[in-house]
Amino acid sequence: MNKLIIDQIDEILPQTQCRKCGFIGCRPYAEAIAEGRADINQCPPGGQQGIHRISELLGVPAKPLDTTYGFPRSNQVVAWIDEHLCIGCTFCIQSCPVDAIVGAAKQMHTVIADECTGCDLCVAPCPMDCIRMIPVDKEITDSVSSPADVDRKQAAERARSRYQFRQQRLAHINQVGNKVRTEKFIQPPEDNQVSAEVRKKTIIAAALKRAAAIRVQATNESNFRKAK
Repeated sequence: MNKLIIDQIDEILPQTQCRKCGFIGCRPYAEAIAEGRADINQCPPGGQQGIHRISELLGVPAKPLDTTYGFPRSNQVVAWIDEHLCIGCTFCIQSCPVDAIVGAAKQMHTVIADECTGCDLCVAPCPMDCIRMIPVDKEITDSVSSPADVDRKQAAERARSRYQFRQQRLAHINQVGNKVRTEKFIQPPEDNQVSAEVRKKTIIAAALKRAAAIRVQATNESNFRKAK
């Protein structure tokens, strides 16, 4: 695998991490192109300009965008959450590939518009249907020398960094989780059995204590009524 070629293809891709190409991110798609496992025209956000740049890099004929993967947008869009409807389920946070949504469980979520890549992966998981993709003010053009293209490149570099950081964070969380699960698995069976027995006895004792308290309260109430 030629890492230089992969890096160059990845540099061309828009870094939306939208998965519309059929891969889990821009880097895996770049690797697939370099290995001949994917075609150069599967990236809707990159559009025809991206296809031409990849074709020139690889020295292969350009071709039209394969619209079975989607259509390019004429304007840049970002996610917007109707905060009055948000129930704080965190599904959108979990689906965002660049950590551009902030919030907590059962708390209102909001989108960091400057970091949103417009991938729209957060829309489908929302159970309240309160996320919409809205256009931003600046129009994206195909002019290589335009300020919009410069902004797009900077945004792509930032999105790539945020995506990589998120992948590292998730890998660390998964590693810690596996360690915890392993430690639980290798715990001596007798210890597990003792713990289960202790919990069982504690639950039974608490239940008996509650039942006794209820009986005492019922007896006291009965005696009080008789005394009256």
